[in-house]
Amino acid sequence: MSFDPFNDFDSRGYLRNAFGEKDPDIIKHLEHRSFVAGISKAFGHLGSIPYLTYRDVLQVHQILFGSVYPWAGQDRRQTAPDIAVSKGSVLFAHPNDAEAAVSYALNLGTDKSALAAKPGEVLGYLAYGHPFLDGNGRTIMVVHTELANRAGISIDWAATSKTAYLNALTQEIERPGAGHLDNYLRPFLREAVGMERLAEHVLTARGLDGRASGRAKDENRVAGRVSDPEVRARYNEQRMYRQGVEKERDADEWER
Repeated sequence: MSFDPFNDFDSRGYLRNAFGEKDPDIIKHLEHRSFVAGISKAFGHLGSIPYLTYRDVLQVHQILFGSVYPWAGQDRRQTAPDIAVSKGSVLFAHPNDAEAAVSYALNLGTDKSALAAKPGEVLGYLAYGHPFLDGNGRTIMVVHTELANRAGISIDWAATSKTAYLNALTQEIERPGAGHLDNYLRPFLREAVGMERLAEHVLTARGLDGRASGRAKDENRVAGRVSDPEVRARYNEQRMYRQGVEKERDADEWER
């Protein structure tokens, strides 16, 4: 693992984990063990909240990964406000924009008919926000599963391909609203599984332990400082495109 936003990997291990661990396989094992141990509690928390907010997403992350990372539950605005984070071709939201992106997704997901029609679009906005230095995919899967259950649907994660899913998710983040992830997920949509089975349902997803990939493009990386001119230009282009998509989407909703 070469992702080192704190620039202290040699002295404090990967992302200042509680064990000072540097070995990628051990870190993945610790993360997965923490995730499995906390997932039922995370769904219990979400199930007790009538209307989910950004604060609940932070709380879920803390529940899932608090035993590994002392900073769990803190977003990039707190942990790495000056660093741009990317994965493969995707540049995630500016640290100051993560909350807005996730909150937009939660607002969309609250509309049960909208989520049932476009679950991939909601998931894409959650993923674009990328609030945390690690554990984003598993956190948003838990949150999205809760939203989907409220809308009367579920995704048969056990039947999906991790590679195909991540490819569709990348396309969705880069071009939101174009239907890339909705088209991929459509064959895997099922009826809701019920609150008591949500944790079991998510744990059937492939590759949750992180051991299936191991490819550099699947890892976070520091894309530069947010003040770098090239990075700023990419953020500005990204914001303009997304604002246009969101304005068009909101206008369509208003006409309906």
